[in-house]
Amino acid sequence: MAHAVTLIPGDGIGPELTEATRRVLESTGVEFDWDVQEAGADVMDQYGGNPLPDHVLESILRNRVGLKGPITTPVGTGFRSVNVALRKTLDLYGQVRPCKSYRGVRSRYEDVDVVVVRENTEDLYAGIEYEQGSDDVRELIEWIERHGGTVRDDAGISVKPISIAGTRRIVEFAFDFARKNGRRKVTAVHKANIMKFTDGLWLHVAREVADENGDVEFEDRIVDNLCMQLVQRPEEYDVLVLPNLYGDIVSDLAAGLVGGLGLTPGGNFGTKAAVFEPTHGSAPKYAGQNKANPMAMMLSGVMMLRHLDEADAAKRLEGAIADVIAESKSVTYDMKPTRDDPTAVGTSEVADAIIDKLGVRV
Repeated sequence: MAHAVTLIPGDGIGPELTEATRRVLESTGVEFDWDVQEAGADVMDQYGGNPLPDHVLESILRNRVGLKGPITTPVGTGFRSVNVALRKTLDLYGQVRPCKSYRGVRSRYEDVDVVVVRENTEDLYAGIEYEQGSDDVRELIEWIERHGGTVRDDAGISVKPISIAGTRRIVEFAFDFARKNGRRKVTAVHKANIMKFTDGLWLHVAREVADENGDVEFEDRIVDNLCMQLVQRPEEYDVLVLPNLYGDIVSDLAAGLVGGLGLTPGGNFGTKAAVFEPTHGSAPKYAGQNKANPMAMMLSGVMMLRHLDEADAAKRLEGAIADVIAESKSVTYDMKPTRDDPTAVGTSEVADAIIDKLGVRV
């Protein structure tokens, strides 16, 4: 029976990546019933300025699985991130970003295999902010000063909520992921030495959960020390579990160890649905040029196949992607020795090469 999947092409380079990924997924022999839904900057005007219409959310909840291309988030102004809104609205509390070395990728490192598990709904990304100069921020500054704190009167303020329940479920998720996937160790990442009532709470709960999961090794690291050690000795780490902000930053660092965001997939998991997406942005300046690297989205498709219990198809597709990377022939410009290499191919040609490896053309 075909798997019902909500397919969100996104904007910028998203539609090209989505089409290439759809083709290679169908070439595995797995059947899909695609429910195509539009979201992002390109459709805002059609839905009263809303980049994430309700019917898109309803589709994901109905199908319980979504595959999404990148969507543009304006810097500093404009609508809030569709990605953040999607995760919060559907309570997709656990994000998984595998960062894995593939033979043939130019990198300073070999044999990196780190999984970043990021809490997706709390921390500074909860979006609780007070604008500089507003009545709300003035009242908050007065309250802080009455309680012995000091804040400049020209400050903007963001609030960092970390809860026991939110922390417990993401750390339990990390241990369950490690156990299910044969991983050896979970490392909880924090800044509890400075933020004692938020990151301190995170660390305390993580240690409690670790005590309940003694079959998997556990340790904790302060986030800045972790970043240094990841660059020096990435082989020492396996599954990292982090609050939202650190998870976003460290996952990009880990992606840099294996060749960049063009090879880093992502999955967002909750109790009601799972949504899979590449970790990079929408690169609007490259839109429509058949130039962008589709492999991060294709590897997100591999994650989706595993989630759908299509383990054999996932293994074959990842193997085909790895073979194309290793040959270094049918790859995009960013994976060539120089970015102006005339032998670089386009997005659709990468899909063709992977489909050839699978033995099927779609």
